Amino acid sequence: MKLEFLYKINEFNEHAVRLSDFNSQQANLFRDALTDVVIRQQKSLDVHALDFVESVNCLLTLRVSNEDIGIEDVQGKHFYCDLTLEGYNNMYKLLTPFCIKESKGYQWLYDIDTPIDLLFSAGSY
Repeated sequence: MKLEFLYKINEFNEHAVRLSDFNSQQANLFRDALTDVVIRQQKSLDVHALDFVESVNCLLTLRVSNEDIGIEDVQGKHFYCDLTLEGYNNMYKLLTPFCIKESKGYQWLYDIDTPIDLLFSAGSY
């Protein structure tokens, strides 16, 4: 699984942090880490530190927040995604199809008006 920052992905000058190039086993590992660390323990998850994640050009930390903000807080190339428990539970549901079978599809992991989105893309583009 690759983790990377994509600059200006459309005509609106929006950006994305993308998790890509993974199989259903790695999708399951990511979903399990999300469930265990973020949802159950309510602790921050350093996605870039997971054994199966290769950080291409950025770092990503998922944090529990009182409101759904998405990726807004950036320190250099370290991105912070702040969502409520409900937001992470929704992310869990969005990840599930990738865990059941191999896919070449993609899914935006939140729907918040922020200039940086979080993309889960099974293929490598």
